[in-house]
Amino acid sequence: MASSKAATVDEYLRELPDDRRAVLSAVREVVLRNLPEGYRETMSYGMIGYGIPLERYPDTYNRQPLAYAALAAQKNYYALYLMCAYQDSAQEQALRDAFAAAGKKLDMGKSCIRFKKLDDLPLDDIGRIIASTPPDAFIAQHEAARAK
Repeated sequence: MASSKAATVDEYLRELPDDRRAVLSAVREVVLRNLPEGYRETMSYGMIGYGIPLERYPDTYNRQPLAYAALAAQKNYYALYLMCAYQDSAQEQALRDAFAAAGKKLDMGKSCIRFKKLDDLPLDDIGRIIASTPPDAFIAQHEAARAK
């Protein structure tokens, strides 16, 4: 599934085969357990999204919540998008170091970590990175990047 038309996260998860739902649900649990207060889980761009609601930060270029993270089941892999690592080079390095320390191969685009099975991720480190940036700090990073 590359993109879903599901209106809710539960609908999205029900669309997946059991084995793929189990992997995505496990990563989702790590995200939710570590997500700082102030972010909200929604469906966004056909995947599970975590962002700052528009009522908290309405000044976005696309009139969508400010995206912090996302999780998707793509056709041949899963994807975890971490905007905090994309916007902050220290967070990106922490992510790279975590994969190296765990002896895991990092398959990463700009903000997208691609993985094929749950064991491909250092979940405790992913949780720490998710927990590391409260909404106020993320907004400040976003605004600083837009000012450049």
